[in-house]
Amino acid sequence: MPDSGFRFVYPVPVRFHDLDAMGHAHHSLPLVYMEEARAAYWRDIAGKDGLDQIDYVIGSFSLRFIQRIHFPGVVRVGLRVSRLGKSSFSMEYELRAENGELLATGESAQVMYDYAAGASKPIPADLRNRIEGYEPQLSIQ
Repeated sequence: MPDSGFRFVYPVPVRFHDLDAMGHAHHSLPLVYMEEARAAYWRDIAGKDGLDQIDYVIGSFSLRFIQRIHFPGVVRVGLRVSRLGKSSFSMEYELRAENGELLATGESAQVMYDYAAGASKPIPADLRNRIEGYEPQLSIQ
């Protein structure tokens, strides 16, 4: 994968059932591939490995399609936290084919969320420290 500034890269196989009638991955699948990478980042970098430890909600997501995603293959999802706020954070994504070809890019905003209280919450200090320690190009607000 070309050096594009993404330290965290997660491989996701393109499955046969991902294909649509046009013979490439359905247009909804890049979001699923990015979701799988985001879950891996949350486990590996944030140190939160249980479903009950996902303490954020998606506030927004934008996706840009560049090339079709083909089967068989593996999509390499580059992912990084690009901004940390008081109770929210932004992530950037890129999907690349095994040969390095750029397939899609995306950006999402996550809001830390206390499910018991039904409200947003501040980013915990330990989580903030882990992300700041991992992401060299982070914008802190």
